[in-house]
Amino acid sequence: MTVKRIVANISTQNLDAAKSFYQDILGLNLLMNHGWIATYGSSEEMSVQISFASEGGSLTPTPDLSIEVDNIDETFENMKKAGFPIEYGPVNESWGVRRFYVRDPFGKLINILSHH
Repeated sequence: MTVKRIVANISTQNLDAAKSFYQDILGLNLLMNHGWIATYGSSEEMSVQISFASEGGSLTPTPDLSIEVDNIDETFENMKKAGFPIEYGPVNESWGVRRFYVRDPFGKLINILSHH
């Protein structure tokens, strides 16, 4: 048996709120919309991963999602301009990532990172 995909599901009554954060800023495509579920994604091949944590590192809270991007500073500026609340960083961490924490439209703590 092989795991083919892991999908994060975020409960909301406002599916349209995802567009500005996940599509407009992070560049994900709307793959499916059945009216009760909207799925955003990318055709880029990605690793299947699931993490379990007692904290978020550097004594930060454990984020709900971690999203790796190719340009962390551009993403940070776009999040700030859009008014999404930045809660940590950006910072270069000792384990080799540059990252920041931001709240998405649903109040989820998102760890945006890139490896350096």
